[in-house]
Amino acid sequence: MARALWKGSISFGLVTIPIGLVSAVEAREQLSFNLLHRKDGSRIVQKRFCQEEDVEVPWAEVVKGYQYAKGQYVVLTDEDFEKARVPATRMFEIRAFVPATEVEDVYFEHPYYVAPEGRGAGPKAYGLLRDVLEETGKLGIGTIVLRQREHLAALEPFDEALVLTTMRYAHEIRSPKELNVPRTGGSPAEMKLARQLVDSLSDTWKPKEYRDTYTEVLRRLVEAKVKGEEIVAPGMPRRPRVMNLMKALQESLEERPRQLAKAPARQAAGPKRARAGKRRAA
Repeated sequence: MARALWKGSISFGLVTIPIGLVSAVEAREQLSFNLLHRKDGSRIVQKRFCQEEDVEVPWAEVVKGYQYAKGQYVVLTDEDFEKARVPATRMFEIRAFVPATEVEDVYFEHPYYVAPEGRGAGPKAYGLLRDVLEETGKLGIGTIVLRQREHLAALEPFDEALVLTTMRYAHEIRSPKELNVPRTGGSPAEMKLARQLVDSLSDTWKPKEYRDTYTEVLRRLVEAKVKGEEIVAPGMPRRPRVMNLMKALQESLEERPRQLAKAPARQAAGPKRARAGKRRAA
């Protein structure tokens, strides 16, 4: 199990549960690249220079400053940040339980697994909170301080665990009214065909079937260049422009059986756990 990056407690009413947070996601598939000098292939190094003295500054002499006016800074120390602590610094207090289906996905940011800490009544209270959230379909909403910033966050069950997901505040969400979107969809006939196409593409959620194919191709390209092999760019499929929506829907439905015939057979999905941690209603 990864090391907890935050330790504190969850509280609701007079119930307090000691917990630790562990990031629920990790980027294992990404390739990292270094900046090089085109001329000789040497590494480009970013250095910290003082503008006043034009000298490189070691990390030990770097401090954090807030610019309160142009060219004017006030320096904040670790002690200052400690003095700015609020209750949410070490406590996620659930302020409200809200229906999960009422919270739009655009509000959610980064998920963290919530691990129970300690012994005694803590683990039992953890399980109780998880089960009651699952039974009621509610999210626990509160605030938490992570990396010197207070976040809105939601607590929900996922499988046998609890997950805390940081959220965006309402003022951070841009209104979709800024977009030039159509007010109405297609005709009844087009809607009928669209529903049929959706039905033909419908499946159960199998997250392991989706992979980062771009990174896989990029890795093969890197390996080929290391071996000095010739690289041939793959051809990109040409997508026809949709000029006649009705015709495009009809042809899509006609093409679907042929696509299914070419697709490899899928194994039957195994039994699922009762908890799924879904926000949207089925």
